[in-house]
Amino acid sequence: MNTNPKKNAEGYPDPTAYEGTKNIIREETELERRVNTLIKTLKNVIRLSGFEIIGRIEIKDVKTGKEFR
Repeated sequence: MNTNPKKNAEGYPDPTAYEGTKNIIREETELERRVNTLIKTLKNVIRLSGFEIIGRIEIKDVKTGKEFR
């Protein structure tokens, strides 16, 4: 899989596609960052309260409806 969003699947520069998707990529990256921060915070609060997580944490973003497990 191509990890550079500025290039197409064959590895050639594709600035048009990048310009069209860069805001989506930025929003998804920000959402992932927020989710990671939330999960870390929840784990710390649970641990500091004398509890431990015994199952998977599942959350859903109200704005996008995207679920995270």
